Amino acid sequence: DLGSAGRFRTLADVLAFHGQQSVCFTYDDRDSLMRSSAQLARAVEQLAPILDTPSITLIGHSQGGLVARKALVQERDGALQGEKLDLRLVTVSAPFAGIAAASPCGNPILRIATLGLHDIACWAVSGSKWFEITHASDFIRSPGHLAPQVRSHLKIVTDEQGSCRRTDPQGRCLEDDYVFSLEEQRLSGLSDTTRTTGVEVRAGHVEIVGEGGTAPRKLIAVLQEQGIVPPTPREARSAFQALLARLYSE
Repeated sequence: DLGSAGRFRTLADVLAFHGQQSVCFTYDDRDSLMRSSAQLARAVEQLAPILDTPSITLIGHSQGGLVARKALVQERDGALQGEKLDLRLVTVSAPFAGIAAASPCGNPILRIATLGLHDIACWAVSGSKWFEITHASDFIRSPGHLAPQVRSHLKIVTDEQGSCRRTDPQGRCLEDDYVFSLEEQRLSGLSDTTRTTGVEVRAGHVEIVGEGGTAPRKLIAVLQEQGIVPPTPREARSAFQALLARLYSE
């Protein structure tokens, strides 16, 4: 979404330091996630022909992770075209089991008892995606299987318990960084997970991608460990640390 895209613009500088080019995809956070994922799939298809090699890594954070994965499944209408595409998927802190706070919007008894007023209230809060983010939706219950063009899925889960987004001068937490539980980030309903690698990181929901003067060091470490980002050459480490200090102090 627009918030995550803003943080990824700075992460793009980190990737550029390691010789990797980035393109940020933004979408309307109130749109249907199926609509947004279709837009992303078309964007990937349009991007691939202008690359020297059609190798693309999609990185999606939070609900953006849901959009990124759904864009790459073979069961969706308008499935990804381009047999020569070479794709990797990285999802970070994505609520694959549905968002717990949205559970009342998926309650059929409430929906019937309120004669549709409940649905209107849910739409007012979340927009057109309101039912898709609940545990009861087909979007969540039938995640689909990755298309053959997708080489791998790195699924980064964040243990956000006890995390803090903002502190006072005395170090006391003013705003926690807990958004999704480990259970909300569970990806189920699949029989073939051979291309999926799960990594659990103890980090806050925003901390993992970097914000408020904090560099995404934990995310960079995982991406390098898993071969998504090349290791930083020894002779370039000082320059890389200086880049992080500059980027995340602006």
